[in-house]
Amino acid sequence: MTRGEKVIAFIEAYCLIPSGQHVGKPMRLEPFQRRFILDVYDNPYGTRRAYLSIARKNGKTGLIAGIVLAHLVGPETRTNTQIVSGAQSREQAGIVFDLAAKMVQLSEKLSKVVRIVPSTKRLIGLARNVEYRALSAEGKTAHGLSPVLAILDEVGQVEGPRDAFISAITTSQGAYEHPLLIAISTQAPTDHDLFSIWLDSAKNAPDPRIVSHVYAAPEECALDDRSAWAAANPALGVFKAMSDLESAAKLALAMPANEPEFRNYSLNQRVEAASPFVSKSVWEANGADPGDVSGRRVWGGLDLASVNDLTALVLVDEAGGAHSTFWLPKAGLVEKSRSDHVPYDLWEREGYLQTTPGKAIEYEYIAECLRGVFDRCDVQAIGFDRYNMKFLRPWLERSGFTESELERFVEFGQGTASMTPALRALETRLLNGALRHGGNPILRMCAANARVVGESGARKFDKAKARGRIDGMVALAMAVGVAEGTQTETAASFWEAAA
Repeated sequence: MTRGEKVIAFIEAYCLIPSGQHVGKPMRLEPFQRRFILDVYDNPYGTRRAYLSIARKNGKTGLIAGIVLAHLVGPETRTNTQIVSGAQSREQAGIVFDLAAKMVQLSEKLSKVVRIVPSTKRLIGLARNVEYRALSAEGKTAHGLSPVLAILDEVGQVEGPRDAFISAITTSQGAYEHPLLIAISTQAPTDHDLFSIWLDSAKNAPDPRIVSHVYAAPEECALDDRSAWAAANPALGVFKAMSDLESAAKLALAMPANEPEFRNYSLNQRVEAASPFVSKSVWEANGADPGDVSGRRVWGGLDLASVNDLTALVLVDEAGGAHSTFWLPKAGLVEKSRSDHVPYDLWEREGYLQTTPGKAIEYEYIAECLRGVFDRCDVQAIGFDRYNMKFLRPWLERSGFTESELERFVEFGQGTASMTPALRALETRLLNGALRHGGNPILRMCAANARVVGESGARKFDKAKARGRIDGMVALAMAVGVAEGTQTETAASFWEAAA
């Protein structure tokens, strides 16, 4: 038999179902589980990483336990080695350990060759002195280990592109020539989360040493589409009851607030529980070309960055066109692309991103751009967040701005008092298809990241809850706000205070 066939044979011969109506009976792997095991262990290039993404309640924990035991006392056993499984919470880590321990207790043969240590959530393979440990991010015990096999459970729960606990596990495998990392999880909510980055990398830049199996419903599927249910739930009707999925779908249809959770957990889609300010479909419906802005009456929003963050200027014209300009420092652009996991360097080459020399934003270039805007367009008002604005004024003066032109800059607060009417006006335009943003990829990224806090009567963007940059949406909201007259105070008092 091949390695994969031996692992399957071991699990089905020695691993017994630990609970439920079939407790004590031999495990029978589902076809999708068999395919995953065969692809991992029979890979001619030697698998270093393997990803399996499925909706919840599809037997992933049982599969993890079976693989652990195959490495502990089965055909994959290697003398004096360590095995770990990692989860974000102690409770989740305990589930994997408990399931594996119960399989050992139920099997007369396994119980003779495995010692269970409940106090430290360890299993010891006695024949070759192999140790398995269940770890959690809360326990902070990942350092000092050297596992030949590491299995990550629900890594999709990790928010953002990095996680110290997972890094400690992945970097600890360097002592072995052929270590194996397996991640089995529901998808993460956004493209910028760690598991999404792993899956997208495996898809877009294939490595023969990485195995990636993803079971997900089509992105725009209906909630009651049963073929979509089956696409994300390969164990539907076996581990996951059809009646449970029907009930969850009905609840999501009746209560839209439950839709994101249903799409993420049951359809294995990248949907955040906290929905963005504007849905993807509504945003794309407003993606027509904004046309040439020259000679038009325009209102703007300027979100100034500090040091090396994204600066955004969005102009809204009288015909509904939204014209976006973005800046970042040139130095370190490639590194920033990697850290933010967005292609700033590509966007620069394509002309969507302007860069300024050095490692910090140079306001001189922003002032020159604004000078050009005032020369080409009939500028009615530019809304700005007062933070960092005092540093821009000297450059505006050097660029030839008159006092009357400076008075067209409107101080725009970022709290609910100013943002609530601006967001309402922007929302109305988007829902009515009255905006034409041209599909600018940086503005699209900001729209996908933007989250609001507060009720409909008092709302604002919250950068703390955002998954990434939202500067473009802040600038767009300010532009629409000043265009609709939601903010009427000029910057005169601000300029006086700054002086």
